[in-house]
Amino acid sequence: MRLTEQSWPMVNICLNLPLRTYRTIQNPMLLDLIIDTFMSDLQKIHLSIGDKAPDFSCLDQEGNMISLADFAGKKLVLFFYPRDNTPGCTAEACNLRDHYDDLREAGFELLGVSADSQKKHQNFIRKFDLPFSLLADVDKEVIQAYGVWGPKKFMGKSFEGILRTTFVIGEDGRILNILTKVKTKDHAAQILEETDV
Repeated sequence: MRLTEQSWPMVNICLNLPLRTYRTIQNPMLLDLIIDTFMSDLQKIHLSIGDKAPDFSCLDQEGNMISLADFAGKKLVLFFYPRDNTPGCTAEACNLRDHYDDLREAGFELLGVSADSQKKHQNFIRKFDLPFSLLADVDKEVIQAYGVWGPKKFMGKSFEGILRTTFVIGEDGRILNILTKVKTKDHAAQILEETDV
């Protein structure tokens, strides 16, 4: 792998270095070290049940800064979805809305994440009367931290996007379950049935 200005934004996710730093690096050995570090860090993104959930801080639809620490001592359903107001995402959000009380009775807090803006989230919540907050992860920092950005296919076309995934995080901050085959129209029941709490 060779660093280019085009690949630098991806590297920057792991190393948090500005593009101007790349432009000033002349030493090939140093570039190779950066690449190795990037690849090593990228491999750590793949999460498993029992892992400590990555910390995050991100603005919700109202501009409130929401952090994983806010849910310390609570069980959290953190669901990542591609985009507001699309058929599958709407079905998933509305199913969670319809069974929100059941999930809360089971001790779960809910938090959605996509790369949509705060305004789009506000409209989505208002349109479907959603009772939970949505993080506006426009820079994809939370999405990348949880490893849910990757290759997708739709109608024969390949592209990069958010992989619909739900993480159930326990009271101790560790991952209790990871749902990658999300049943959008029956997701609440899926969470309750497939999560050992």
